[in-house]
Amino acid sequence: MGRLDGKVAVVTGGNRGIGRAVVEALAGEGATCVIAARDAGAAARAAGEVGRGARGIACDMRDERRVAALFADLDQTNGGVDILVNNAGLGIFKPVAELTGDEWRTVIETNLSGVFYCCHAAIPLMKKRGGGYIFNISSLAGVNAFPTAAAYNASKFGLNGFSEALMQEVRHDGIRVSYLMPGSVATEFGSGSQAKQEWALQASDVAAMVVALATSPSRALYSRVEMRPSRPPKK
Repeated sequence: MGRLDGKVAVVTGGNRGIGRAVVEALAGEGATCVIAARDAGAAARAAGEVGRGARGIACDMRDERRVAALFADLDQTNGGVDILVNNAGLGIFKPVAELTGDEWRTVIETNLSGVFYCCHAAIPLMKKRGGGYIFNISSLAGVNAFPTAAAYNASKFGLNGFSEALMQEVRHDGIRVSYLMPGSVATEFGSGSQAKQEWALQASDVAAMVVALATSPSRALYSRVEMRPSRPPKK
């Protein structure tokens, strides 16, 4: 018996990296996982590899209509959703003077607007099921700005503020909201060298935190979680 038996979880960007690790961890605890990714083939392959009843669905988080259709499908097929992990994200790192408008919009619409679309669609379904848990995967870049990351920083600063407001709105509906801010994670998202792989957080570390919070007593709400490598290189 898993601690999340009977729960339905949606993980955006769940085909690789942190998202994939989260899917595997939730499925390992008995949750029925839906992997949402832009590429239908990647979503289907990931679901097949995870097994345990996982499904892969193509969805571009920047498209509000497709996000709404995703959750309508979940309502009809799975009876709703209990856990939403907003993990899909990307970064384009350039000085502001070199960043194009299209690149800015791609980052903001994926990392921030997409989270809004998912939460907007998921909350009514969670309320019907008596509650739920929303995890927004942010970053320490959401509190620590750095050059060439204006769009990424803006998206994560915004995500943190969005998460704080949402947490206060839905807590009395039995819906908990946590935003996780990992530092350096050894995934394909960054330019991970072998040296980085050795000291950085692993995707499984973030996944373990999601499971720990999802299975924690409902009276407790860990709204903001900062995660750092315990032994980064000395400066």
